[in-house]
Amino acid sequence: MTTALAKKRPAPRRRTAQPDPKWKLRRAGSLQILGAPPLAKLKWLIHGFSTRVGGTSRLEASVRSEKPQENILNLGFAEWDSRENVTENRRKFLRAIAASKMQIVALRQIHSDIVHRVGKANVSTTAEPLQGDALITRDPGVLLVVQTADCVPIILADTRNRAVAAIHSGWRGTVRRIAEKTLGRMRMEFGTRPEDVVAALGPGIGQCCYEVGTDVAKEFHAQFPTAREWFDGPYDALEAGENDPNWLPWLTMKPPGHAPPPLTVQLDLIAANRAILAGAGVSPANISSSDYCTACRMDLFFSYRRESATGRMIAAIGIR
Repeated sequence: MTTALAKKRPAPRRRTAQPDPKWKLRRAGSLQILGAPPLAKLKWLIHGFSTRVGGTSRLEASVRSEKPQENILNLGFAEWDSRENVTENRRKFLRAIAASKMQIVALRQIHSDIVHRVGKANVSTTAEPLQGDALITRDPGVLLVVQTADCVPIILADTRNRAVAAIHSGWRGTVRRIAEKTLGRMRMEFGTRPEDVVAALGPGIGQCCYEVGTDVAKEFHAQFPTAREWFDGPYDALEAGENDPNWLPWLTMKPPGHAPPPLTVQLDLIAANRAILAGAGVSPANISSSDYCTACRMDLFFSYRRESATGRMIAAIGIR
């Protein structure tokens, strides 16, 4: 038999990305905050990416540890954590990035391409959160935040017009070009030019740990001519339909339960979002990423894929 199905499937390579040495973790009491150097140079800006270190929460035993983990900085409301703990953790994080007096705007994130403009006039601490996955503002004193635990947090700063954005980009947001659409909304609302934008991509799951299947590969293939560059593993085999469960067991004559395992590939969300931003006109020199993998560095970050029941981190940006 000489068909492609008879060939041995190559095992996907596991390549652990090394963190960019320019990105710095700094201590703030018991917390560790990650900062993007290009944004740290902008004195009118406040920003920061939280880690799991410090805090008042207690996460029960998981794949990472056989013992409960104490002093966890969980910033997302969850069944396993108390509202009092999360509120205190958020207070500590805001103080660590010097944003205690700012008005906080968050979203009910839905893995979409929906972008909202917010400002002091329409910020309310009692209203239901907006649904969407990106926020933009030009108002001082407003802090935009997105929550992540593997998805890529992206923050943007328009250095000319002093406007900012916070974006939550998982694979669904990425394939819908949410970063590009956020830039487009900033252009419409604030006159932002892509060449004036500085972008920072915070910690997210790396290609080394992010296995996806046929549905994801096909969606990217349909949307991006260069999608092949962002995948590792048998991407071409997936596109050829070799992962179709309706005919693979029959063609290989394997009894039920003995068919080859489904094909998977490894997706590089950071590379995809960098390419999307560059394609939208942002200079590659102005796009920075931490290259921390949340699944590899569970000593520093939460990873939903590795832990399932886990905490949430926050990426924040605002104008002083």
